[in-house]
Amino acid sequence: MPKVTFTNLDRTVEFEHGELPYADHGKPESILDVALNFGIQLEHACGGSCACTTCHVVIKEGEENLSEPDDDELDRVDMAAGVTRHSRLGCQAVVNGDVTLEIPAWNRNYVSEGGGSMNLGDAIPVGKK
Repeated sequence: MPKVTFTNLDRTVEFEHGELPYADHGKPESILDVALNFGIQLEHACGGSCACTTCHVVIKEGEENLSEPDDDELDRVDMAAGVTRHSRLGCQAVVNGDVTLEIPAWNRNYVSEGGGSMNLGDAIPVGKK
């Protein structure tokens, strides 16, 4: 069973291929799909359609256990804030084995400061507390 470790969250999740319910957020069994299935907030403003960079993650270990990036992902990830040689879009990187990654601070901070995920609809509307 593949494991995905989110280093900055000190959390590891494990799943069986073909057993995760798919909710149309990124590719099935992508980092984004796995994260959302385990209640881990990973921003994805475009709904996981490879049209933005909000699900940008940095792979620390296990790059070989992810699907190969296609040209669309490579073009898009180049525009991400804080891009590195090990950057991927969580919505496009399909997990095939153990992977260790980090969610960049700007993304973590948005969620931890109460922003929730814009795409999940849990942000507090203006004027509501």
